[in-house]
Amino acid sequence: MTFVTRLTLQSGDRAALDGIVDDIKANAERKGAALKGPHSHPPETFSVPQRCRLHADDDRHFSSWEYTVFTRELEIHGHDSLARNIASQSFPDSVHIEAEVEQIHGAGRGN
Repeated sequence: MTFVTRLTLQSGDRAALDGIVDDIKANAERKGAALKGPHSHPPETFSVPQRCRLHADDDRHFSSWEYTVFTRELEIHGHDSLARNIASQSFPDSVHIEAEVEQIHGAGRGN
């Protein structure tokens, strides 16, 4: 039985995101873990309207705040301790990480 850990990292700071991804890749290479990725997704741009006042009847607003979010995905096959260590690390506030673990059964085994 093997575990696949899928890490999704997101940030508005591309340099910080790529630095963390490079650290994860280097750590996986040192440990001899099977790593797939990083897979880059197209950047997403978000626009947030900003009101001048909190009153519902006031239609005045500032220009919208726009920001871009960059996403990278990595998969670690097996090597559960490495995946656990990476997922429990402290990351900068500018980087968001999600970890998803999937259990893979060997061929010929029933559920």
